[in-house]
Amino acid sequence: VFVRFPQIGGRGGVVLVTAVSPAPVWCQAQRWARSWPNEIVAVRCYLAGGTPVFAPFTVAYSQSSPGPVPAGRRYGYVRYSPAHGVVARFNSAGGLNTVAPAGPGAWTVRLPGLGSAGRAGNVQVTAVNAAGPAKCEVSGWTSAPGRQLITVRCYNKAAVPLKTGWSLVYQRGRAVTGTQPKHFAYTFDNKPFAAGPYAPVPAAVNFNSAAATNTIRRAGGGLRLVTLPRVAGLPSTVLVTAVGSGGRFCSLLSPWASSPAGVIVRDVACYTAAGAATNTASLITYTSAH
Repeated sequence: VFVRFPQIGGRGGVVLVTAVSPAPVWCQAQRWARSWPNEIVAVRCYLAGGTPVFAPFTVAYSQSSPGPVPAGRRYGYVRYSPAHGVVARFNSAGGLNTVAPAGPGAWTVRLPGLGSAGRAGNVQVTAVNAAGPAKCEVSGWTSAPGRQLITVRCYNKAAVPLKTGWSLVYQRGRAVTGTQPKHFAYTFDNKPFAAGPYAPVPAAVNFNSAAATNTIRRAGGGLRLVTLPRVAGLPSTVLVTAVGSGGRFCSLLSPWASSPAGVIVRDVACYTAAGAATNTASLITYTSAH
């Protein structure tokens, strides 16, 4: 599927994609490029096992330029290509984001200047591959005052490590697009076996721009219901990334619901590489346009 983002064509930038389907489906970016004045993104989706399918999805494209960032708010991204290395990057603190190999289908991403005393913010990753099925996970994330250190692992349609391209975005106190809308939130389901409802800790990974508390609860095998109070706004988008290793992936079971009370994500659904429901940690981010 080709997606046209009118009037925002630019050089570089990153793309994030999440499938929205009751079936075990993931979506990836194939490529994107400026077609002046627009940005054109090619998205392809696969059923577990690697069969191409048409499926609903959410997709976000963003490109940032240097500028002042308020204290406590940080944003950075990397687009990596096996053939060319880092082909796009941004760091709101002015640091140089770097990528280093960490084994077959694995890379270590260093984001200097975006650090925190404890784990804080949110990370999203999407595979970028035009040659065939690819999916990526966040398999490690450590924070220090001087940097964020994130490990990305990618796999083919099964669970075999894959040398592929990918996009990564880090946000803290800002939306996943790097902007500062009135309504946005993010959270980290770091207790995927907890029945809940529970509020993830530390609080810095469970941000809500309306100063409300996001909660997560079990909704079935591999299913998590996420509540983001008081941040509903339209238009909006939700993205999710699996955390772990082994070729697992997460998607949205259905579109999120918005009401004056807030946003309900019903549900985040996570799967093994073979498509079986599984309880897996995940990173969830929501943003509205306003």
